[in-house]
Amino acid sequence: SIYEMFGNECCLSTGEVIKVIGFKINKLIASICENNEVSQFSAKVELPLDFPGLYKVVADETPYISIEEITRKVSIGPTRFGHPCFYSPEDIKLANLTIKHGEQITFNSVEEVNGMMAVNCGVVRNNQTHSFTLPLSQEGKFYECEDDQIYTLKEIAEWKIPKCRNRVVKLSNTLHTWDSSNPLPENFGGCLILTPVYEVQAVMKFRKDIVHILSDLDVEVKDITDCYDVSSFLQPLCLEDVFERTSKEFPMVAEIMEGPSGTQKPYNLLHTGKEIIIYKKYQATRVLASEIRSGSPKRHFLIPLSYKGKFKRRPREFPTAYDLEIARSEKEQIHVVATKAFDSPHKELFSVSVGDQFLIQQCQTSEVLYEGRKKVIDVLACEQILSDTYKKVFLPMYMEGGFVEVIHDKKQYQLSEICKEFRLPFNVKVSVRDLSVEEDVLAAVPGLQFEEEITDSYLLISSTSSPVESWEIPVYRLNMLVHLLSKDVQTVVHPATKTTVEEISEEQYYMVRRYENQTLHPPPRPPKKPT
Repeated sequence: SIYEMFGNECCLSTGEVIKVIGFKINKLIASICENNEVSQFSAKVELPLDFPGLYKVVADETPYISIEEITRKVSIGPTRFGHPCFYSPEDIKLANLTIKHGEQITFNSVEEVNGMMAVNCGVVRNNQTHSFTLPLSQEGKFYECEDDQIYTLKEIAEWKIPKCRNRVVKLSNTLHTWDSSNPLPENFGGCLILTPVYEVQAVMKFRKDIVHILSDLDVEVKDITDCYDVSSFLQPLCLEDVFERTSKEFPMVAEIMEGPSGTQKPYNLLHTGKEIIIYKKYQATRVLASEIRSGSPKRHFLIPLSYKGKFKRRPREFPTAYDLEIARSEKEQIHVVATKAFDSPHKELFSVSVGDQFLIQQCQTSEVLYEGRKKVIDVLACEQILSDTYKKVFLPMYMEGGFVEVIHDKKQYQLSEICKEFRLPFNVKVSVRDLSVEEDVLAAVPGLQFEEEITDSYLLISSTSSPVESWEIPVYRLNMLVHLLSKDVQTVVHPATKTTVEEISEEQYYMVRRYENQTLHPPPRPPKKPT
């Protein structure tokens, strides 16, 4: 058989020995779905894994009949996506715990316990996680729980399509304007049934790259695993696999089997066949920033704290009095101008006109008369700036108005200073570009909003041939395969580290915010009008 993909031919001749290293969804066949069934008017369309948009997973109504079936068909692993949730319509009685019917069970990992394979699980009760194990032999009906997260198609293909099953998804956010090349109908916001098309990933004895073979290739094969020395094959590792190695195993030398796409340094240096030193793994802080502009799409960046440019402040906008309270800090008093009028329903509180100026002081409570009864509500104490004096006024915290900040601070700030001295979000523009890099991508952006600090996983690498500088590469946003070489690292001390501003796609932006916000408590809702 002769197979061609990505412009390369893969000839499978008689007697060729192939080591299968994995199965991967190559593309998805989508049909428009009505009531969890394919619409009779729907044509099937082919969607690549990088097809834009964010999707919600619809819970599968077909139950699994045992824990063993779940582990066989559903992806369970150490990453963020590998913790599926199920419930049982019947109580499950364990030695020290009874799982109630309908209670959400999170599957965390599969491992051997007392000589038997089991799944480490958890249930949350009163904000406390109770851990337990379920043996693979456990039978019963297990249904998928509803999933309120959003995913890209690539994430769904890798983690959320069980083997031998289709997956129904609902479009959550298209992210892009529709055009005639889009295979989905204009303004489509419904559900799709996704049918995966698989490819086999394999390595050959005398090739250093990954061979991709479509699963419908017409070729006969024989399993010779038990009578062949499989250790003679290369062992490909993705960056997540490398990151899961223990810290004692670093530094290590690796050869790239599949390099990432991209023209930005260092991605353009990481081509197939290149040898690299991986010095260590670690967590690093980045500031998530978005371009300030009225239209879309906006550009998004992850900025290292080592960025050497300088910033000047730009005015922030506050849609409510509540937002003013959140932004308030001890360092300085916020000075704002009202851009929208507000008529207060209470004579004790101030009515705002467009152009009124205020100095924001603090949140406190105030007594107001409402329908003949006295009520205590949260208010924002301010000083109204008049021509020759100041007047103390109170704004209701629920007030929906509009304010623009007046900037008096002309200082130029380093990124680390802003993160230390001010609350995010914070608006800036680059006043002095970073001269340590050839091209500072932030310098051309008219305005930036620093949204939040995030922590992400990185590997520190350099070239073996010219280790004059080392680079940080993101573990979860870089598609790259390597295999480890049994070579000694000449020096454990890594060269000077180059950190870069990483421009990320809109899908990646939503993913970064989603992961970060999972670890935070949501902010309290703004107060409502008294009733």
